[in-house]
Amino acid sequence: MSIIIMILLLSLLILVHEAGHFIAARAFGIRVDKFGFGLPVGPTLYKTKIGDVEVLVHALLLGGYVSFPDDEKDCDLPKDSPERFINKPAWQRAIVVSAGVISNVLCAIALVMVVAIFSGKLPSGNYEVFAGEISAPKNASIWQSGLQKGDKILKANDCDIKNVYSFVTIVKNSAKNNGYITSEVIKDNYEKLKNLNPGLVKDENIPEDIAVRLPNELSQEVITMDKYAAKGAKYFKQKGEKIDEKLLELVKKVEGKKVYVSDGKYTLMDVATALSNGTHPINLVVERNGEVIKLKPIYPDEKGIIGIALSTKQTMIETKNPVAVVKESCVYLWDNTYTMMYSLGQLFTGNIPLKDMHGVVAITKIGGDMIDKNGTSSGILLAALISMNLAILNILPIPALDGGHLMFLIIEKIMGKPVDEKIIEVVSTVFFSLLIILMIFVIFNDITLIIRK
Repeated sequence: MSIIIMILLLSLLILVHEAGHFIAARAFGIRVDKFGFGLPVGPTLYKTKIGDVEVLVHALLLGGYVSFPDDEKDCDLPKDSPERFINKPAWQRAIVVSAGVISNVLCAIALVMVVAIFSGKLPSGNYEVFAGEISAPKNASIWQSGLQKGDKILKANDCDIKNVYSFVTIVKNSAKNNGYITSEVIKDNYEKLKNLNPGLVKDENIPEDIAVRLPNELSQEVITMDKYAAKGAKYFKQKGEKIDEKLLELVKKVEGKKVYVSDGKYTLMDVATALSNGTHPINLVVERNGEVIKLKPIYPDEKGIIGIALSTKQTMIETKNPVAVVKESCVYLWDNTYTMMYSLGQLFTGNIPLKDMHGVVAITKIGGDMIDKNGTSSGILLAALISMNLAILNILPIPALDGGHLMFLIIEKIMGKPVDEKIIEVVSTVFFSLLIILMIFVIFNDITLIIRK
């Protein structure tokens, strides 16, 4: 049932988008010949006539369209008819083209407001993260940190902790001897080594059997993440570079030592690098009984484990009055749309790989799971965000999408004459074919994701 509800919600978004085009066209006296649900690729499952409009349902249910007389080569409508789309002023055509996007935006606002009105609250998108039972070995640093069961974790290495993902990511990437080293830490540790061993040269192999004094306190790399990575809007990337494998043996020789006896194979810089591949402190700030407390550093083990259980509680925003409903609904959409746009930018720049691009199949499955777990309101909110996503993607200046049509209208205004129809047809056909290929690729990703889970 939850899957059916999600399918209906997604179908609503497509109908709303195409209804926007349809209503705007009719308002300007433009004839509409077809109202299609799905893309005209493959068989037509159903068709009927409502008034003078042919309504069709296609097998490829991944979109929709509204067809004007200008789209039909054998249309009997005179070329100069005011009912033709092409014969309307550019500003009217621009409104008709944009109406689907506008409808999706209004639909998104309406869906969020429905949840805000009937539930009296909206999710903030943030979670409170609490420390649970400590199960680390008795010699682990967490016991000396001052952390207690029930502490609310506010910050980890200056990163605001508003979900489990951000905390776990910082902890796992702070694993002991994880191999990632930054040049800044190596430089600091080299200076400390040099001060203790002034007679040694930076890039010359240390003579065999020479005792090298090692610093008591080393500079350590503190792992953190920016707010976009913390939200999961982009991949977290470990700073620095992997240590050279030939130095891993040296790491074992200097770890925890006060003196290193040279075997003649390594330079002073090698020693500094090996010393830098060590511990990564996690500096926690917690709230306990209303008091904010900064704890002593915690050091994960080689597997990136500190030995505590975690619990979470989602923070909700109250929407008990009309002003709060409108304000918080707009804030909810703005925050989530901004994050979504940032993620889209990360996809285009290659920071998020194409294998993680997903579409309607995965969304339906995820939305159905959300409805099962959290109720229909979570599915409605997801549908609202998808509606905004549809609006944003459709307004991009890509031929075959609404934004592409707007782009041609702008070119028409600049040139003072319409773009040649054959050019528009060829370009649109090419990009439409590319979109179909992209859809197939995304569906493959979706199926792969569902099978893996």
